[in-house]
Amino acid sequence: MNASTTARGTSDPLGRPQGGGIPPFLLKTLITVVIGGFTYALTNATDQPEVWKLTASIFLGGAAMIIQYMIDFERRLGAVESGLIVHNAEMKELVAEGFAKINQATELFGLVEGSALRTDGVNRLVRNATSVSSDGPSIVRAFAQAEINRLATLMANLNQKHTDYDGEDHDWIVTLTQCASGTIDATSTSVDHHFWPSELGQRYLREQRDAIRGRGVRIRRLFIVNTPDQIDRALEQLVARQKSLGIDVRVLALSQLPPEAGIDTTNDFIVFDDSLSYEVEPDLRGMNSKTTLDLREERVARRVKRFAELWEAGGRDPEE
Repeated sequence: MNASTTARGTSDPLGRPQGGGIPPFLLKTLITVVIGGFTYALTNATDQPEVWKLTASIFLGGAAMIIQYMIDFERRLGAVESGLIVHNAEMKELVAEGFAKINQATELFGLVEGSALRTDGVNRLVRNATSVSSDGPSIVRAFAQAEINRLATLMANLNQKHTDYDGEDHDWIVTLTQCASGTIDATSTSVDHHFWPSELGQRYLREQRDAIRGRGVRIRRLFIVNTPDQIDRALEQLVARQKSLGIDVRVLALSQLPPEAGIDTTNDFIVFDDSLSYEVEPDLRGMNSKTTLDLREERVARRVKRFAELWEAGGRDPEE
């Protein structure tokens, strides 16, 4: 910074003084006085009448003042326009982002309104999900996010008519039983030996009882063993208990199947309302390692046909 700059000081784009320079208003006044005084001296040297001396001095001094303010106004206007350009760009970006969010919200609202699902449940999910406190423990937010992601994945897979779950399912089987309105056709192999006494097995049976008594759902269960000598007292008691709930039960020995009925694989599966196949795949240890929901029509049709073959070809009531 040189000496002249120090003496004059600086001003911002709006004409406000920066540092220790002369205030702009005082500087304008001094320039006006100097020009007016110079004009008066000039007219006085030419021996003009007093009225012309004053008139010329005032006129030129005022003109100088106006010109200074016009220059200052132009400088400030330029600074404001520059700021407005930046501000307008930011505003345009904010408006565009806002409209994009509005369009997305409108699209989502239209999808919800046009969905076959009940909108109150979807709205309740969104409302409760957004109310999860950001001030709470991080594990709560992480858990809520994981559950939303899981549900979103499930909905996407159902839209593709096929989804699976690693391990043994503890929710789908009960919820599907609650939702069934017509029929439930199920097989049960030796893999289910420890399932029926479990809490999940008992809850599953309670829901089946309620489906039969409350909604008139027809439920058939086919217990499958390898040979007739595996039909023991424990299995007979299990059959009797399920029959007391209103379930139509039969037992099938695979060794007694006709050759044409025994060539297909026989895994545990349940067909709900002849529309959805619930399937369980065991691993080498005989543990349920994968649960699958299949809505593909050809797959479900094969399961419906397979159950009918097993039910008619080899099934029997152990009490007969």
